[in-house]
Amino acid sequence: FDLAKEIPVRAALFRLGAHDTVLLLPLHHIAADGWSLVPLAEDLTTAYAARCEGEAPRWAPLPVQYADYTLWQRDLLGVDEPDSLYRRQLDYWTKQLAGLPESLELPMDRARPAVASFAGEVLPVEFDAELTDAIRQLALRTGTTVSMVLQAGLAGLLSRLGAGHDIPIGSPIAGRTDEALNRLVGFFVNTWVARVDTSGDPSLAELVDRVREVSLAAYDHQDIPFEHLVEVLNPVRSTAHHPLFQVSLALQNNLQPAFRLPGLEVVHEPVDIGISRFDLFLNLMERPSGDGGRVQIAGVVEYATELFDRETVLELLDRWQHMLRRWVAAPDTPIGAVDLLTPADLDTLARWSGRDRGTDRATGSIPGRFAAVAAASPDAVALVSADGAESWTYRELD
Repeated sequence: FDLAKEIPVRAALFRLGAHDTVLLLPLHHIAADGWSLVPLAEDLTTAYAARCEGEAPRWAPLPVQYADYTLWQRDLLGVDEPDSLYRRQLDYWTKQLAGLPESLELPMDRARPAVASFAGEVLPVEFDAELTDAIRQLALRTGTTVSMVLQAGLAGLLSRLGAGHDIPIGSPIAGRTDEALNRLVGFFVNTWVARVDTSGDPSLAELVDRVREVSLAAYDHQDIPFEHLVEVLNPVRSTAHHPLFQVSLALQNNLQPAFRLPGLEVVHEPVDIGISRFDLFLNLMERPSGDGGRVQIAGVVEYATELFDRETVLELLDRWQHMLRRWVAAPDTPIGAVDLLTPADLDTLARWSGRDRGTDRATGSIPGRFAAVAAASPDAVALVSADGAESWTYRELD
């Protein structure tokens, strides 16, 4: 879209056959957010039904317009004065995000390029109903939300994988703080940064408490637009990554659009546009699992293909669920005490060692067993380069 010349929405109808058509409806994010898709679908349904009867659509009048929202937001924030809401919120974020790491050290397959291309792919994410139930029960016991438990688990995993103890995770917030805004199509969503402190090897329960404190404070200071916040804070800007955070987690709780057009069977087809806005973006929701009305967490992960291979992201998702299972089963266990190795990892190690996982493991640590071989056969070749030009003995490698 050329936003200086075009309206930020297009529509095209493709006829695939006598009874099959595709409606493609690209919307620029400046014009609509995820919540907007429900009233948009309802308005389209109203219009289609009216046109089928040869009539013009008659939509119910809206209580407010988007321009009213923008004026309200300006009045809410006020001018930059010491006692204004704008100044209080800006002071909070300035203090909260001071000294934030420029970028997270993630387990990437390739070095970060100097200029991000934002090329990306999407993979499905699905928690089974048992894990979802356990997460929901932990949220109830700790007085938190499912989203907070997921954030704590993700921060704990990234910390264990070498990202340090200062883990910023971006999260969207709906921004529709008045019921009058619910029927509007427009961009209301804002972004906050949950800065999770994993230092001191806390338990998952302690980490969830930390996330709750950060999240509630962020909720109370949600009105400043994220783009304006970046402009004012002026962090070290880089063409290589997103400012302030590179990993985002969203647990969508808004209704999903339903196109019920008279006389038609309608199926929603998501489109992978080959873009990743962040290094990793976990976009999840709670939905019926299909087995007796139980609920499961599911969605997609959007990832930067110039940083990650598909297999790496799949392993990361598998490890996240593996550790969440153990953490929610024993939430008072320090996060550093939970084994990072998944069943797939143990199978791989078993293949490398030539042992069956079901048999007794050899005693001693891996470094200890290596040292024993190096002592017994110090001049034996231990390592050979891929081209065969170089080799190291066990003594040299030791």
